[in-house]
Amino acid sequence: MVRRSLLFTPGDRPEMLRKAPDAGADAIAFDLEDAVSPGRKDEARAAVREVLADPAFDPDCEVCVRVNAAPAEIERDLDALAAADSLRLDSVMLPKTTGGTDVRDLAAGLAQRSLARPVLALLESAAGVLAAPEIAGADATDALVFGAEDLAADLGATRTREGTEVSYARQRVVLAAAARGVEAIDTLVTDFDDEELLCEDAATSVQLGYDGKLAIHPAQVGPINEAFSPDPADVEWARRVLEAEREADAAGRGVFEVDGEMIDAPLIAQAERILERAKVSDEFDEGPKTS
Repeated sequence: MVRRSLLFTPGDRPEMLRKAPDAGADAIAFDLEDAVSPGRKDEARAAVREVLADPAFDPDCEVCVRVNAAPAEIERDLDALAAADSLRLDSVMLPKTTGGTDVRDLAAGLAQRSLARPVLALLESAAGVLAAPEIAGADATDALVFGAEDLAADLGATRTREGTEVSYARQRVVLAAAARGVEAIDTLVTDFDDEELLCEDAATSVQLGYDGKLAIHPAQVGPINEAFSPDPADVEWARRVLEAEREADAAGRGVFEVDGEMIDAPLIAQAERILERAKVSDEFDEGPKTS
């Protein structure tokens, strides 16, 4: 399942929930937490359940629900979802994750209600970032999601355009995800009118090794998808590398070069990753999608 872009949509806006798939994001998250005021939580739960239970709602993308952070609120969220006979729901996002126990508790609550789904663990506190390896290792964890805004508030740090104040945490999250073999989704850019900043930040996400990035506005989806889709020149390089590898294997040579560069196992793995990402990107952008 590819997650180049994950778009949040407020849970108390049913018309927006139904239109969210039209933005072209690989994943959409119906938000019961930060995007909903405390007085509208029950209204949001009902709206999300109604949309997810509607047989006519069957988008060609991953559908996720971000539950609340407080245990009592999570129980209400899950009870509301479980009230439907069936749901078009692929995953659940857990905010404010601070340890593996949080993921296990949510997974248990989902299983008790016959709602077992993969968990996207959102790390947005100092405790959560430090526990990233443990959280990534929880059985239900399918991805680590980095939340820089809440982390900065937790640290008392000042957010800057360069993001140096969260650079260690940003790298720790993607490192923990890679070590445990789960996906890593990078933090959002809050100024959805600043496309230049979004493109710069998404390029950094790719350089760090993230698999995708959060979006809070449909206009952000296109630039994010483009950033996480391989450049044609990189795809061509990857094809040459793997073709040269096949020729070297056939000739019994352990060492070979492409474009004057000696190719070793890490570069072969990089080439394979580029072609896999290109294949998935083409499937999502041009062909039928599955979730």
